[in-house]
Amino acid sequence: MLFSPNSSCFGCVFLPLLLLLLLSATAVFCGSIVRYLPGFDGELPFKLETGFAFSFFGSFTRLAYYCFEVTKARSEVVMMGVLFFRYVRVDEIEIFYYFIESEQNPRIDPIMLWYSGGPGCSALNGLIYEIGPLAFNITAYYGGLPSLEYYPYSWTKTASLLFADVPVGTGFSYTTDPSSWTTSDTTTAQQTYIFLKKWLIDHPQFLQVQLFVGADSYSGITAPMVVQHILDGNNDGDTPRLNLKGYIVGCPRTDAGINENSKIKFLHRMGFISDELYESAKESCGGQYYEADFYTPQCTEDVKLIEKGTHDLDKNNILDPKCTWASPQIDGDTKRRSLEENPGNFLLSPPIIPDFWCHNFNYSLSYIWANDVRVQKALHVREGTLEDWKRCNKSIPYTMDQKSVIGFHHNLSRYGLQVLVYNGDHDLTIPNVGTQEWIELLNITVVNDWRPWLVDGEIAGYTIKYSEHGYRLTYATIKGAGHSPQEYKRRECFEMFHRFISYYPI
Repeated sequence: MLFSPNSSCFGCVFLPLLLLLLLSATAVFCGSIVRYLPGFDGELPFKLETGFAFSFFGSFTRLAYYCFEVTKARSEVVMMGVLFFRYVRVDEIEIFYYFIESEQNPRIDPIMLWYSGGPGCSALNGLIYEIGPLAFNITAYYGGLPSLEYYPYSWTKTASLLFADVPVGTGFSYTTDPSSWTTSDTTTAQQTYIFLKKWLIDHPQFLQVQLFVGADSYSGITAPMVVQHILDGNNDGDTPRLNLKGYIVGCPRTDAGINENSKIKFLHRMGFISDELYESAKESCGGQYYEADFYTPQCTEDVKLIEKGTHDLDKNNILDPKCTWASPQIDGDTKRRSLEENPGNFLLSPPIIPDFWCHNFNYSLSYIWANDVRVQKALHVREGTLEDWKRCNKSIPYTMDQKSVIGFHHNLSRYGLQVLVYNGDHDLTIPNVGTQEWIELLNITVVNDWRPWLVDGEIAGYTIKYSEHGYRLTYATIKGAGHSPQEYKRRECFEMFHRFISYYPI
């Protein structure tokens, strides 16, 4: 049980603070410009660079351990202090990346590092399905190599995007050291920070522009850790200094207990649970539904009834058909299911019924495209380093060693950062009510009350803004969107991002 009724502390989490001894490290970036891609008609109308970041560090990593306390009433987060330091090695890995320059003014516009959730989901997911300038032409697919089309509502309209396949084993990333395949939340944050720093050293023209870190889904766990790495490196005088301005997390996993407990509250609000059953569960479980087997028999029974009545909902978007006949096989560890799938379960051609659509069908095209040898050659993927590309690699030996990162967010609120947190309002995987709950635990002053935000005069969602001592956090919902919101409402999400990155009110 994550939160014991008799305990007020959810434990200690350790925060790696990297001390990069650059003179004792070697790093080689093999980046190449991509002008043509199989499936796209003509030359790409934007600048795309792909490559591997090879890093072998003979230096060590300094680890600082922090302990954060959540009070029994869960009304505040208190930093309890640095406990001790120790040293560990950083191994040899090759991180694959896609870099797309801003289509406006790359020498002035911000740059954002973006990596997907899972853990183990490829950066190509973000590039093709969420925020990049390319999309598959799904309606025109009837076999063969999928075709690509330019997507106008790309976040590259206003910022440069650096997509990274992290952790190692994700997408096209790999390692020559067998021991480096084993990873965790902590090592993922390490790998991501090291990659970002070395990439910027190799691309010094972007060191002076504003830097943002962006992630979604399960990577909501590691994103604030990466941000803390950057701040600690800057504070320790590491060179070059990174021009960090803020971070963005979409439908972010943040706290295991809050996320799981919020699902029943969300289902009741959306009308999927009767008032009687909800009140019974709330009373018998005390509002703590996470790992309910540890509670009373009545609590266990109520939770089972709720699960039985809502089992056939699409967790990523409760408005969509679940499409059991074309759905992913869920891993036994439900915490890793948000972007994972077994491609063999997907149809490789459009549904027979023309008016019937399954969201999961979209993903099958990425397997066909990314595993084509012509595509891999165009992307400059090293031959022989990968047997089978997966959108989400579930075979990575991964340890989820951070149950909650609320403490990281609380610590980051001491800095003058710009933060955007957003949710689809029909997402059951990471419900918006849970996100709002952990934001409230940060105890930051509300400066702009809850209000609708508009696109073309229509309500696109709702937003609220918090600010304290130069730290500004904007929270936004996207109406009708699921998990991840950009897959459902790309135009609205682009407007949200553009306003935020331009320091306009959403």
